[in-house]
Amino acid sequence: MKTWYLLVLVLVACAAAQSPLPGTAPLTTRGDLAAQMVDGINDYLLRQSAAAPAGRARYWHRDFSSAEAYSRSIEANREHLARIIGAVDPPFPVKALELESSTASAALAGRGHGYRIQAVRWPVWEGVYGEGLLLEPDRPPVARVVTLPDADWTPEALAGLSSDIPPVAQFARRLAENGCQVLVPLVLDRRDTWSGIPGIKMTNQPHREWVYRMAFEVGRHVIGYEVQKVRAAVGWFVEENTAHRVPVAVAGYGEGGLLALYSAALDTRIDAALVSGYFQAREQMWKEPVYRDLWGLLREFGDAEIAGMIAPRALVVEASGVPTVSGPPPETTERKGATPNGALATPPLAEVRGEAERARPFFEALHVSAKLQWAASAGGSGPPGSDAALASFLAAMGVREKLAASAGPPERLGNAVDASARMHRQFDQLVQHTQELIRQAPQRRERFWAKADATSPEAWQSSTKFYRDYTWSEVIGRMPEPDAPANPRTRLIYDQPKFRGYEVVLDVWPGIFAYGILLVPKDIKPGERRPVVVCQHGLEGRPSDTTDPTSDSAYYHRFAARLAEEGFVTYAPQNPYIGEDRFRIIQRKGHPLQLSLFSFILGQHQRTLEWLAQQPFVDPGRIGFYGLSYGGKTAVRVPPLLDGYALSICSGDFNEWVWKTTSADSSYSYMLTREYDMLEFDFANVVNYSDLANLMAPRPFMVERGHNDPVAPDEWVAYEYAKVRRFYDTKMHLPDRTTIEFFDGPHTIHGEGTFAFLRKYLRWPE
Repeated sequence: MKTWYLLVLVLVACAAAQSPLPGTAPLTTRGDLAAQMVDGINDYLLRQSAAAPAGRARYWHRDFSSAEAYSRSIEANREHLARIIGAVDPPFPVKALELESSTASAALAGRGHGYRIQAVRWPVWEGVYGEGLLLEPDRPPVARVVTLPDADWTPEALAGLSSDIPPVAQFARRLAENGCQVLVPLVLDRRDTWSGIPGIKMTNQPHREWVYRMAFEVGRHVIGYEVQKVRAAVGWFVEENTAHRVPVAVAGYGEGGLLALYSAALDTRIDAALVSGYFQAREQMWKEPVYRDLWGLLREFGDAEIAGMIAPRALVVEASGVPTVSGPPPETTERKGATPNGALATPPLAEVRGEAERARPFFEALHVSAKLQWAASAGGSGPPGSDAALASFLAAMGVREKLAASAGPPERLGNAVDASARMHRQFDQLVQHTQELIRQAPQRRERFWAKADATSPEAWQSSTKFYRDYTWSEVIGRMPEPDAPANPRTRLIYDQPKFRGYEVVLDVWPGIFAYGILLVPKDIKPGERRPVVVCQHGLEGRPSDTTDPTSDSAYYHRFAARLAEEGFVTYAPQNPYIGEDRFRIIQRKGHPLQLSLFSFILGQHQRTLEWLAQQPFVDPGRIGFYGLSYGGKTAVRVPPLLDGYALSICSGDFNEWVWKTTSADSSYSYMLTREYDMLEFDFANVVNYSDLANLMAPRPFMVERGHNDPVAPDEWVAYEYAKVRRFYDTKMHLPDRTTIEFFDGPHTIHGEGTFAFLRKYLRWPE
């Protein structure tokens, strides 16, 4: 019986494969097409990442004729790097450091051989301070150095006041013993103590990830914040140099090495840099913790290119053991929501050296090859601050004395700094600073949109081309135009009384295809052209969720099949947000290339619209879009940018999106969930959902909203939609072309007001 049944299935499948839609080839591919689609995108991104170094030359116009000419020629690259890492807010000038003391603890924290240690802080922005230790030599300093510990090391550890790290790794202490004035800032750590919303939900996100998430949406970054703290400290060193001029330098390990490298690349006041435990090829940076995620970095920069920005100043690269990070803090019953992947491991010595050698031509072209130095600690796996690295670093700063032997740890004086309270202050300051930037975002968006002309629908369409292109390229990320022949393949999967259904596969780019299910009413007459509704599923959904005539899911209620029964042609695309971490990795791989999940979705919809418009039974001027949940996200990101859609309906997603992704006090916040894949760089300063919806104008736009939908409260939805309503009414003078339907229900397709909207604006029945 079982054998007979399997034979029938095979025969039916073969028959279906031989019944393609006229004008298409038979679809014979088997297996999970959605998974194959996601795999194709992931493979593409791996290829593009590997090819990135070869394509960087087009972003550079280096002039090696002199040091001054070189600095001028890479200024645009410096500005772009600063924007990528979010180092865009100038820090306050620092005239003096503030001593950190109270009745419980004195500023003087310790004394070592030839230096004293004080707890200090310095202003960076309103309400934001750098904080750490100052190691002040007893004699005039031979150099001034900002030394940066790894994220999980305290300033006290690097200065030798604690035994948390081996004495050989205490390079702040070693530099102070050798006559340097040393400032050791605190670096935000990887614990999850305060990551969450007390009283609502706490998460296992590292502190760096919690700040990164909200900052990314306003074009800032935890990396940029800390680089600006370093630059503020460098400003104080420069001020100190008015009385006694000596070299100014930075040195760092692990996360501190990252900060040292970027700070020296951006700030030409820094004369030398030591980078330890952070220098290698970055083509696989998507494997690193998410708080190192940088939008578009790899297109223009690798570590070698960033090192080249330091030339003709000095750089010492030390291969040392990288801080071991296997992922975020472990999940518990009470704490979840961190980005699950992201690890750090020591790279092969050859990889570190290879990247350093890739930077050498920049130094050679400026005739300063000796300014790029290389050292290895215990074959590349030892602790940072090896004698070889420190000796090279001191020599690079022009210090003539040989590296002195270690004098041992300093004497601790007074009560210890409350390290937990200090970290909490730093965390809170960055969160509050970011939340203030979020509050200011509507004003920045208003300034950004100032040149959009809404005096008429025609003027609006013309003047917003720049805004569409900018949003697509700079916020979503733009793929090249689809360049593979469509090569449509189809197979019959439904034969219902009122429609036939076909699986459809269309090639978009080499190795990447679009896939969906097309429902064609049987009563279409020869020569007749019908309207189309593109029906988009949500997260982890499939086209069949909307098209299957025998299934009525709680979310979709087979709305594509119901519309086909009414006489609409419907098409249900497979969007690639399926496969859990397999699709989420697309975001991680894409971001460094300035691409996102929706970069691919837009291209797939371009190809789909192109193919639908070619079908003899389709009216290309009457193609509408209707999506639920992540399909609703698609509704505000795809139709506004593609002219081929005549209208758009957003169901179960329309929102005050900036609040949704950045709120630090609401239970609805994506900050509390694993929805890290939806981060969009600088989104809050460019667009919100109302701005995206307005780009549909004068085409119709609708929102479908269930009162009990947990995505957001009605108040958020109504607040953001009110801007759309006002725009269509008072600017476009087309009040009937937009509406919102509230219904008493959950996160689901309601299918009443929306169906009427489709009938009206797609003119069906005619």
